[in-house]
Amino acid sequence: MPADVRGPALLFCPGDRPDRFDKALAAADSVILDLEDAVGPQHKDIARKHVVEALGRLDHEAVLVRVNALETAWHADDLAALAPFRDVVVMLPMAASAAAVESIAHPVVALCETARGILRAPEIAASHNCVGMMWGSEDLVANLGADRGRAADGGYRPEVLHARTQILYAARANGVTPIDTVLVDIADLDTLAADSAAAAASGYTAKACIHPTQVAVVRSAFRPSDGEIRWARDVLAEADAHSGVFTFEGRMVDAPVLAHARGVLRRIR
Repeated sequence: MPADVRGPALLFCPGDRPDRFDKALAAADSVILDLEDAVGPQHKDIARKHVVEALGRLDHEAVLVRVNALETAWHADDLAALAPFRDVVVMLPMAASAAAVESIAHPVVALCETARGILRAPEIAASHNCVGMMWGSEDLVANLGADRGRAADGGYRPEVLHARTQILYAARANGVTPIDTVLVDIADLDTLAADSAAAAASGYTAKACIHPTQVAVVRSAFRPSDGEIRWARDVLAEADAHSGVFTFEGRMVDAPVLAHARGVLRRIR
């Protein structure tokens, strides 16, 4: 089972558009082949067929498959078709319980997009086969009965921001990958950049995209600055000369600071 999900940019690709699979995988760090929202009811069967055929040749470490939700008529068929590919990560939409995640014989990214799913995020993230946690802003806003998810300044409203924080805590507490939600306004790259920077600063390690033009923005936001990279390398080199706490560039350096420096370098890898 993979330890995490390859990021920072995950790109959704409709399962009924096999002509786009390779392009999506080339554009992003991971591709999410989508059998759910991106595929109409009349195309579910053919989309499933296309995805299964593609899994025979695509790099499974960079591919996830979003199946249809547990309560739908297509869920069981999706899992049956994926059975030969046990190492492929399955994204479960409308995840609302640990039992639902553990009913899937694959590593799972739990997509929590309802009030119930957000409240149960800690137990969901603790599932033995959970490798990632993601929240879905659009479905969550609808589930809450809210009229919008954004405040006047363009940021998230408090009730939506709470979901983002809850997913982050649940993921980090259980050692799984935290994945930030998509932005559906494809043309609004400024908001995407702000969202991505905020997600990266708070501890998220990946963000989902719905269009290739969003990938570069996400990657840029998640990449540490040149100054951060220099500091991380220098402080870790300096640590080799000390057996305990020391001062570097006027700042006290202890174990948490060194852990942060290692995290910076992991982000550029």
